[in-house]
Amino acid sequence: MKANCWHGKRDVRIEQVPDPVILNPGDAIIKVSSTAICGSDLHLYNGVVPTMEQGDILGHEFMGEVVEVGSAVRKLKVGERVVVPFPIACGRCFFCEQQLYSVCENSNPNAYMAEKMWGHSGAGIFGYSHLTGGYAGGQAEYVRVPFADVGPIQVPDELKDEQVLFLSDILPTGYMAAEACAITPGQVVAVWGCGPVGQFAIQSAFLLGAERVIAIDHYPERLRMARELSGAETLHFDAVDVPDALREMTGGRGPDACIDAVGMEAHGSGVSYIYDRLKQTMKLESDRPTALREALMACRNGGVVSVPGAYGGFSDKIPFGSIMNRSLTIKTGQTHVQRYMQPLLERIQRGELDPGAIISHHLSLDEAPHGYDIFQKKQEQCIKVVLHPGP
Repeated sequence: MKANCWHGKRDVRIEQVPDPVILNPGDAIIKVSSTAICGSDLHLYNGVVPTMEQGDILGHEFMGEVVEVGSAVRKLKVGERVVVPFPIACGRCFFCEQQLYSVCENSNPNAYMAEKMWGHSGAGIFGYSHLTGGYAGGQAEYVRVPFADVGPIQVPDELKDEQVLFLSDILPTGYMAAEACAITPGQVVAVWGCGPVGQFAIQSAFLLGAERVIAIDHYPERLRMARELSGAETLHFDAVDVPDALREMTGGRGPDACIDAVGMEAHGSGVSYIYDRLKQTMKLESDRPTALREALMACRNGGVVSVPGAYGGFSDKIPFGSIMNRSLTIKTGQTHVQRYMQPLLERIQRGELDPGAIISHHLSLDEAPHGYDIFQKKQEQCIKVVLHPGP
């Protein structure tokens, strides 16, 4: 089959690789109809996530048709159309029983590597680094899906791929980020980053009762989408001092909750951004927490800082004194996607969400390297790329 394979920093290639096969009785094989390039994939593309190996198949946002199932699979049937969540979960361990699927303790075969990096291991993840299992991803014609009765959700034929594809990751991620803010009616939420997760965080914050959402970015097309599609007020971080602007917009108090939807490769300005950029380039710091620092300092006393943005390792100069002295609550984590897929599918069916509206580019799988290039460089007003392996 054809697959999009990682070969180093900013080097991805479409190659012929062996077709996936059933390895365990609980596996299924999915023929991919749509897959997407995620902002988290850019961290791999930029070479800032450790333990990648040449030839790794990328992609953790995908859906398609079930073409084969293992002998122990009971819920999925050949021919069904499904969306697959990015975290791989067994459904039976201590954490899965609490619906904490992204920290499943049975799905990461490289748990010992993650334990050295993070203290404990999270779940396996499709198409990501070997810290999270080294599983082949969905930017391919076919994918092996372990624990197939736990993850994939069947979707109605009347819904198009673009309406449901993002149930695999970014829609639940934005929703969980807003849910973590414990929003009450009338509150103000600030969101750093107007990429796909940021857009869904904005929309979810409104669904959950926020009166105002203020979105921060510097790409004009993303700021425009945040205003026109998602309904936010916007700040261009190159044009204003963001913390000062947020204080002014909230009567001096600060937002009730702040969401960092940017993560480990945040853009910014000033000395701290130059410091992070230099240290990350020299591999003295794994993450650039520019947005996170700003969100922590801007949030009102007693507020919540929610962090759906991906971080990989270690960040310098986190203002922990501010967190402690001002009674801030931090909520974060890889998304427990399986928990949210059915409720969000129902919201899509009711017309409360239109996830496909964020897509800027539809490309063939063969065009994946071009898709990564324009997404990384933010060319052609690229906000979200969906790849189609089929004709």
